[in-house]
Amino acid sequence: MKKIIIYTNGGSRGNPGPAAIGVVFCNEKGQTIKKYSMFLGDTTNNQAEYQAAIFALKKFKALFGKKLAKNTEIELRSDSELLIRQLRGEYKILDEKIQPLFLEIWNLRLDFRKVKFKLISREKNKEADRLANEILNSQVKTQRLI
Repeated sequence: MKKIIIYTNGGSRGNPGPAAIGVVFCNEKGQTIKKYSMFLGDTTNNQAEYQAAIFALKKFKALFGKKLAKNTEIELRSDSELLIRQLRGEYKILDEKIQPLFLEIWNLRLDFRKVKFKLISREKNKEADRLANEILNSQVKTQRLI
């Protein structure tokens, strides 16, 4: 495994509000390898975007091991301009709640040969968005029934 493309998305209903993430792992040819979604509870949209990226990097290491991670290039793709531009060092991190999430990703990337952060359009991130919304919809409905 030389290169893995990971699409991430995080979103919340309200800001803060119920939030979820969606993550899609693809090979170099763009073929889907794994898909994940997870409900986060109440958080902000930006925190959810960061949590999606953290989940993706941790999940890769858990699935494939630290040794393979060291030999793999990750291209993390997201439609969150704030997330990608902060991770590239183009935007300052002013939100105190985002700073520890940024540091966690910064440290996680050291376990890989290379991690590239790429901003993509929402149109190209539909599957990760669908996964996040699907679990968010199911959780919000469950919460209303109680």
